[in-house]
Amino acid sequence: MKLKDFRRGMVFRMDGELWQIIQMDLNTPGNWRSMFQVDMKNVLKGNVVRKRLSPTEDLEEVFLETKDMEYLYREGENYVFMDTGNYEQISLTAAQVGDAANYLRHNETARVQFSDEHPISVELPASVVLEVKQTEPGARGNTVSNITKPATLETGLVVKVPNHINVGEKVKVDTRTGEFISRA
Repeated sequence: MKLKDFRRGMVFRMDGELWQIIQMDLNTPGNWRSMFQVDMKNVLKGNVVRKRLSPTEDLEEVFLETKDMEYLYREGENYVFMDTGNYEQISLTAAQVGDAANYLRHNETARVQFSDEHPISVELPASVVLEVKQTEPGARGNTVSNITKPATLETGLVVKVPNHINVGEKVKVDTRTGEFISRA
């Protein structure tokens, strides 16, 4: 499959390793040939690399199998998930889980992606609901709608929330940007 047919989020094999496209920009400098500036993440190691590739470069697309698994606990640097069908447990490294660690709640279902029966990464929904564990109390009479304050959520993630949100309330957070969406 040609690089020009790939989109953001797709996984491919290059130099024997699996890579996921984070961002692709087409650059056409003057009368030179066009090139893609590709930011790609090594799926197993977690490092991000920027490469210039030709739009006609042949890459092997990798199809990922997705399973719903229950997140159980963190063991050192690894995250342990359980297949709810056969109760088999697997461990993913912190690099494989990546930013999804900020949104994982114990005993909640997550979608784990596999390639050749090996776990690769965790796929998140567009938004999650998390409980506020720590924040400053809102100042009484401060009713301006655009005032925000930092709040620590149950997973340890810190987001800016409106002034009227208090400890114990549940908030909806966008997993792509890490921003507050609404009260849940």
